[in-house]
Amino acid sequence: MKKYLRSILLAAPVVGGLAFVSFRQDDRLFEIARNLDIYATLFKELNAYYVDEINPNQLIKTSIDNMLRSLDPYTVYYAEDDIEDYMTMTTGKYNGIGAMVNSADGKHTVMMVYEDTPAQKAGLQLGDEITKINDIDLSTREDFDTGKLLKGQTQTAVKLTVKRYGITKPLEITLNRDIVKVTNVPYYGMLNEEVGYIDLKDFTATASREVRNAFQELKGKGMKSVVLDLRDNPGGLLNMAIEISNIFIPKGEEVVSTKGKVSEWNKTYTAYNPALDTEIPVVVLTNNRSASAAEIVSGVIQDYDRGVLIGQRTYGKGLVQTTRDLSFNTKMKITTAKYYIPSGRCIQAIDYSHRNDDGSVGKIPDSLMTEFKTKNGRIVFDGGGILPDIITEKENYSPLAVSLGRNRLFFDYAVKFHFEHPTIKPAREFHLTDADYAAFTKWLGDKEYDYTTQVERDLKDLEASAKKEKSLEVIEDQLKALKSKLSHSKDNDLQIFKPEIKKILEEEIIKHYYLEKGMREASFNEDPEVKAALALFKDPARYSQILKKK
Repeated sequence: MKKYLRSILLAAPVVGGLAFVSFRQDDRLFEIARNLDIYATLFKELNAYYVDEINPNQLIKTSIDNMLRSLDPYTVYYAEDDIEDYMTMTTGKYNGIGAMVNSADGKHTVMMVYEDTPAQKAGLQLGDEITKINDIDLSTREDFDTGKLLKGQTQTAVKLTVKRYGITKPLEITLNRDIVKVTNVPYYGMLNEEVGYIDLKDFTATASREVRNAFQELKGKGMKSVVLDLRDNPGGLLNMAIEISNIFIPKGEEVVSTKGKVSEWNKTYTAYNPALDTEIPVVVLTNNRSASAAEIVSGVIQDYDRGVLIGQRTYGKGLVQTTRDLSFNTKMKITTAKYYIPSGRCIQAIDYSHRNDDGSVGKIPDSLMTEFKTKNGRIVFDGGGILPDIITEKENYSPLAVSLGRNRLFFDYAVKFHFEHPTIKPAREFHLTDADYAAFTKWLGDKEYDYTTQVERDLKDLEASAKKEKSLEVIEDQLKALKSKLSHSKDNDLQIFKPEIKKILEEEIIKHYYLEKGMREASFNEDPEVKAALALFKDPARYSQILKKK
């Protein structure tokens, strides 16, 4: 009898707990229903009595976007009008002409033309200003998305009226829209006779195939070591990260595991194909914009000591998103889990809502980081991205260069240069002469651009502090003298920063002749991470030492 009573007493809290859980679940459902009813009532009142006409679709989307933004930056709602953009993001394909158009200040300018697309085949050029699409005058359309008119069904025609630099009469160009494939690997090639280079910029549905094809082709050209460039790669499909990791690690090895609220979604993913090569020396390049799937690949390479990472700490996005279908052909991409790489670490930034201005997670306190070990026993840490094995400084441009870029003066001069010079040397051989640079600085003479140097900003802060502390009168004369001496001169700065400005201008000009591939090739000689990779491959002992247990 005592045993029976004891069983009842032990069971009672469990039963009570179940009842409490049930009550809380019912309570939650009631709260959801209540608030949805309030929301619907509020919206009806707005629609009926608000002083101006409202756009229901736009207003609802704004409210949904703000609600989801309060959760995390990656849970996103796609309205029916945005589904085509969502499909482009996941498949890398869309129906259009294959050009990037920037709309600003009432002008619609072609900023990039992609290879083997209707735009390139029809002769559209960088710098062309589109004034009409199918006789629709764009100057009369405010807040207008040109992309919606340029996209359309395959093999349908679109007529563009464009202004081209150096040609007074507008040109009419007719293109047939086609399936445009935005490649995940915009460039691959040999850096020298033995080192191959693969630039992976996305993880859409064909990423693995593109990387495999590039890798095999480069091996056929004598590649003995490879640089995999994941800089500025925002990530994408999880299965592509698994397959690309599998190029370098054997079948059966763990690549990534996911853990979330729904237990059946907790999974461990392993490499399911034979590796293409488990021995070739590998360098992976990363920066603070390498995120998500790019961090899985770089983390796997590091955790298995399969290669050396060079660059800056990665972005720190260790969250998995799943797409859920909603009513009326809408979708929601929702964060459902965190992912963990083979060492057991989660690279999710501890506070992903607060970052530095450049997007990086900044310094994570040691007390908030946990120690893990790679396959060889090297110590690595979680919390805030993947820290490379060789850290390079992030390239910082001068205020002068930033201002010239922001005001599109590099681009505009490249348009002029392209018109005046029908051909130039191959991308890797092209360089501006001193006379060419002098012509550029002369052209800038009547152009609008300005900037504030760091020293000028510091002086302004000092002056503000002196005012606040009521000591400005004491140092006012000295401040004026310093301002006079340190006030920047555009002409002087164009000479001081000549190497930097010249390099940027050269790459911009090359882009107008050889598009993305040429611009990438032109950057190799001055690329600090590429130079560090080439130096490491020349020192096999150092490469091996980095991957050994410290």
